[in-house]
Amino acid sequence: MQPGPHNAITDVPGIHVGQVERLDLPYLTGTTVVHVPRGAVGAVDVRGGAPGTRETDLLSPVNSNGGVNAIVLTGGSAFGLDTAGTVMRWLEERGEGVRVGQDEHDVVPIVPTAVIFDLARGGDFKARPEPSWGAGAIAAATGGPVALGNHGAGAGARARSLKGGVGSASVRLDDGTTVGALVIVNAAGSTIDADGNLYGARLGLGDEFAHLRTPTDAPSLVEPGRNLIPGPSMNTVIAVVATDVPLDKAATKRMAMIAHDGLARAIDPIHTLVDGDSIFALSTTTDQPRLSVTDPAALGQLETVYAAGARTLSRAIVHAMLNAESVDTPTGPIPSYRDAYPSAFSTT
Repeated sequence: MQPGPHNAITDVPGIHVGQVERLDLPYLTGTTVVHVPRGAVGAVDVRGGAPGTRETDLLSPVNSNGGVNAIVLTGGSAFGLDTAGTVMRWLEERGEGVRVGQDEHDVVPIVPTAVIFDLARGGDFKARPEPSWGAGAIAAATGGPVALGNHGAGAGARARSLKGGVGSASVRLDDGTTVGALVIVNAAGSTIDADGNLYGARLGLGDEFAHLRTPTDAPSLVEPGRNLIPGPSMNTVIAVVATDVPLDKAATKRMAMIAHDGLARAIDPIHTLVDGDSIFALSTTTDQPRLSVTDPAALGQLETVYAAGARTLSRAIVHAMLNAESVDTPTGPIPSYRDAYPSAFSTT
């Protein structure tokens, strides 16, 4: 197994990603949209104690909706949910959605959404994503490389006292199918152990993280009681895992569930009462017979895809931390992993 060409969720056929962000203080926030122009079977699993979501109930396998047109991941806490409305209108103008009438544009786009808490990270509580950012992000979506770190919904993200951000990764399985993940790391928990090692780096493919070393410098932020976000802990890790393996709705739901293992391997603690940890899953191949969790002959392939999804999500978290950049805010600096642990990076 090896990463796809972009080592990003866009290596999965049918997945496009677009992002909008503002980093000029008092703004420090943004919006990320995963667009599936041909549609995809979708599911979600929410395990955090403080989620902010929209259009998640219809993704249940017991409900009739068959798929999704886009997923929105955004900053702004519950205010950020407004960005989904402009994504819907953008899709409506192009006839993408559930057809409910005879006209080409008589559609209802399905756009599930999840938010992170980043209010006032840049200094102003009201400097949050505008509704138009959703349309801007989907209009910019492509199937190419994904900008990581301080982009999109990762602009204002943080992981305890370190700067978080957007991360992505992919894997090409031995049978030629692809699994990808995209994550916004904004965790109450830590992505590093007491020695400063990134938890998820041990799951790298080949030499993906071979340049990393155990840091020889131990900054004060890892001392007991110091690796905490000042003020109320309001966070959330949100993610999308995707594959071109054809899955039915229940099998896609299972993929979202098992992907949470990827969070647990790379962030500690996870699923706290102040996180809204939510993972969406997508299967982009909809014109072939779909694998089902009730088919004994499919179990081996399903377990391979599910394990790949969880591991790829862990790797995406590492890429988020490695690409994040330090920021200065009115309440103090938020250092990146690179700036806090320069000795973690091999010079040979």
